[in-house]
Order: sequence, then structure tokens, then C-alpha cells
Amino acid sequence: MENIQSWEGGVLRVSIPMGLPLRQVNSYLLPDQDGRVTVIDPGPHTLAAELAWQEVLEAMNITWTQVRDIVVTHHHPDHYGLAGWMQSRSGARVWMTERAHTEAGLAWGDEAILNEALPVFFRRHGMPEEWITGIREHLEGFLPEVTPQPEVTYINAAEPFVMGSRKWQPIITGGHAPGHVSFYHGGSGQILCGDAVLPQISPNVGLQPGSDPQPLLTFLQGLQELRSLRVELAFPGHREPFPGFTARADSLLRHHEERLDATAALLAGGPLSGFAVCEGLFRSRIATAHQMRFAMSEALAHLAELVRRGRAGETEAGSGLLFSAVLE
Repeated sequence: MENIQSWEGGVLRVSIPMGLPLRQVNSYLLPDQDGRVTVIDPGPHTLAAELAWQEVLEAMNITWTQVRDIVVTHHHPDHYGLAGWMQSRSGARVWMTERAHTEAGLAWGDEAILNEALPVFFRRHGMPEEWITGIREHLEGFLPEVTPQPEVTYINAAEPFVMGSRKWQPIITGGHAPGHVSFYHGGSGQILCGDAVLPQISPNVGLQPGSDPQPLLTFLQGLQELRSLRVELAFPGHREPFPGFTARADSLLRHHEERLDATAALLAGGPLSGFAVCEGLFRSRIATAHQMRFAMSEALAHLAELVRRGRAGETEAGSGLLFSAVLE
């Protein structure tokens, strides 16, 4: 089957369809010696993803009852969304970190706040109403992709986690998503890194209400931890498995320092809203509400880091907020 690829150590990559712009998410299967399997990041709950998994199981001649565990690296719909559906068929336990599960609750649980809080947050930072309306509709569109939600067991990062008859070390980082967990196998130098480090793509790092108040700082600290590992081959959430993990982490560290400088340069001309900074950084690349949501959250994350470093200040301006440069 074309969308199943095998790698050393028995790691199987499965390409699961998702919406634009990424088009696919990497799920991973780790078969145990007893014939059961662990699924990592099953994908979004869509009909196309359901059909893809039915085809995968048929091609591998395994049944749902052979799915032992379902592991979710982070709470975003393209990784977490199908977990409840898959659990209902297999009876498998769904594993994620407690922080990641909390974030899923903030987004889609019984006490979810994100769909209402994020538009209010963006409005306070200067976003026009036409974008606000589109973003609210965009957020509401995710609910079917994460329904039903699973019963969750929490990963203990202090203990090795067994998948595919091998012991993996959980490594919790954040920035892209609070509570994001990667899995490192020191003997082989393999890492299942979700969206913590991606080839070609810079993982989105966004500031959102009720979540990590310093996501860029958290992301940079996580990259420093991850780059210290001896990694021979990385299995990411999107695109191809890749070598050169340390170099890629270093490239992302440089990228964000450059974006911080670009953000500070925009403020040199006078106080700006978060939305004005977002337009200055990303104007030519924003065409949809999805893109605007990511771009705005990322611009605000960089502004928060500039404020933390003492390079920018934040002031009240009517019902909103403005950022200004701090002269050195």
C-alpha cells in the first residue's frame, strides 16, 4: 500500500488525509512482538481519514482489537481528532499528557472557552470585524473533527513508555502546543517528534487566551532541549522523516530570533496594534481565516517575547492594546 512506509526498528509511517494547506498528517504504527500495535497521532475525524485507516488495517491484515494503544503527541485536531473514534472501535487506551488534555478541554470540552475567547482577544489587539467573523466560523468547524472525544490516560514523562516492544523516553515541550510530547529512543537515535520540529515548515507558535502566556519562550527552550539529543532520524507530524535534526532545530532557533528582530523593527516607527504587526509580518501570505488565525497568534507570541525581553512595551489604548519599542 502506497501510503504505508517501513523504517528501521519497525516504525511504520501512515499518511492520513487532512485539509489544506498541509493535506496530510503522518500517523505512525509501532507493531509489538505479540502482533498488537500502537498508533501515534491517528489524524482528524473525517470520513476520508476513517476510510484511510480501514484500508491500512486491511492491507496489514490486522483488526481493531489488535490496536493496543493510541498515543497523541498534542491536542490539535489533525493529531488528536480521530482518537475517540478509534478508541470506540478498538477499546484501546488513549495516551496524552495531562497538559495536552487540559488544552483539548479548553478548545472542545464541556467547559470550552476558545471559540468565544479567541475572537474577543483578537479584537482587543486590533483585528477588524470581517476577520473576526471568519475566524469564529473557522473555529466552530473543528468540532466534528474531534468528536467523539476519548477517555484519556496520562503519560508519565518520568518513566519510559513502551511502544513497538521498545522503551521510548517521553520529552514534553511546548510553544506549538502546551504539553506536546515527543518520544526518543536513545539506542537507535530515533525520535517521534510530532510537530515540535518539522522539516521545511516552521511549526506555528501562537499566543492564545487561557493558555501559555509565553509560548515563544517555551518553544525556544524546548528546541534547546531537543537539539541536545543524539538524533539519527526524526519522524515528524508532517512531511518526510529526516536526518539532520540538530541542524533543523538550530535553523528554527535562528528563524525566530530573526522574526523577533523584524517585529521590533516594525515598532521602531511608532506604536502599533498586534493586528498591524501581524499585517507587517505576514500580509502577503494571508488569504484565509485559518491563515489569519495562525499569523495573528504567532505575531502576538513574538510581541509577548519582546515585552518579556524588555525590547517592547504594552499599553492600554481605549478598548484595545498597543505595542511600542523600548529604546535601549
